Amino acid sequence: MNRESLPGASNALTFGILSIVLTLVCCGPFGAIFSFIGLSNANKAERAFNEDPERYSGYENVKTGRILSYIGLALAAILLVFTIIYFGAIAAIIAGAASEGAFN
Repeated sequence: MNRESLPGASNALTFGILSIVLTLVCCGPFGAIFSFIGLSNANKAERAFNEDPERYSGYENVKTGRILSYIGLALAAILLVFTIIYFGAIAAIIAGAASEGAFN
């Protein structure tokens, strides 16, 4: 029996990869957006697979895409925390210098 490719499985994998790449290369929000899209595609593909598992092949791509999307989302969250700490430290330095009268 010839099995169909699972709809949305390759999209989940692609968006999972893009989430990691865009988080590391470009910026975190784009990676987070692609993570959510990848997780959504993975959930849709898993629902289709659970309805008729004998009909579809490629469930491995769904699992891999979901894992990569979670990794991309975690990296985006870590990048967000570091960005908040970085700009908080800059604001603290500026506030400390302003209170000492360095900018008068």
